[in-house]
Amino acid sequence: MSYVILDLEWNGSYSKTAHRFVNEIIEFGAVKTDDEFNIIDTFSELVTQKIGKKLSGRVKQLTKITNEELAEGGIDFLSATEKFGNFLGNDVLMTWGTSDIHALIDNYRYYLDNGHIPFLTRYCDIQEYCEKAMDKYDEGNQIGLGVCAEMLGVEFSEEEQHRAESDAELSLKCIKKFVDTVSIDDYIMKADCDEFYDRLLFKNYFITDLKDPEIDRTQLKFRCDKCGRVARRVKRWKLHNKNFTSDFLCRNCGNKFTGRISFKKKYDDVKINKRILDNSAKEKIEICGS
Repeated sequence: MSYVILDLEWNGSYSKTAHRFVNEIIEFGAVKTDDEFNIIDTFSELVTQKIGKKLSGRVKQLTKITNEELAEGGIDFLSATEKFGNFLGNDVLMTWGTSDIHALIDNYRYYLDNGHIPFLTRYCDIQEYCEKAMDKYDEGNQIGLGVCAEMLGVEFSEEEQHRAESDAELSLKCIKKFVDTVSIDDYIMKADCDEFYDRLLFKNYFITDLKDPEIDRTQLKFRCDKCGRVARRVKRWKLHNKNFTSDFLCRNCGNKFTGRISFKKKYDDVKINKRILDNSAKEKIEICGS
């Protein structure tokens, strides 16, 4: 099995025809490896801007790419993707996080009105692989490539970072820290199907209606953090900052507390976050009819 690690650079451009911003890709950079992750080929291509006229100051500062370079040495997006597709062949495509895949989808939608990436058949998210291998995976607090490299003791030049081919090579160095001990096969997924795009493009959201059928209402019960018995809810649920809260009283030991819970809908499940807040400073809760 061979692998291709891709990195993209893009510029936020506003399209007057589409009436929206597009992450317009300006550079492809990739390294191809054998099954032992030794580099056997490289790919680098600048892409001429068609949507935006000039690079933003931030992009120029980070990438050191100039408008003149793109105009003189770049090719159009569809030509670049055709060349890259030939370079990739049937190999596994890998990127650091999914933002590059989102950018490709965004550009294909703009140019062809179709967000499916024709050369993508198998895919691996290197960021997820490395974070889980380090036992640092946190969906809400992802680790950037440079930070990960520093954590792993990988040497790299900050001046070379944010150029596509250099970042692809840096991603490879991070992978090689784990491949001898953590199998990467479990992180490779089939990508030439609707489910891949449905999962990738699904936007997680917080459920804010307790009547939503996705909510497991048994999770609304709270056990006393003092004695472990199921406590009684004594107030109505209130929604604040996407969290439901209510006051509870344990009739076994008299402990009173506030229970907080949130329900985050993901593609194939609901993530539940429960927390007990100490309520000892509040005045005693009385239960009517007890």
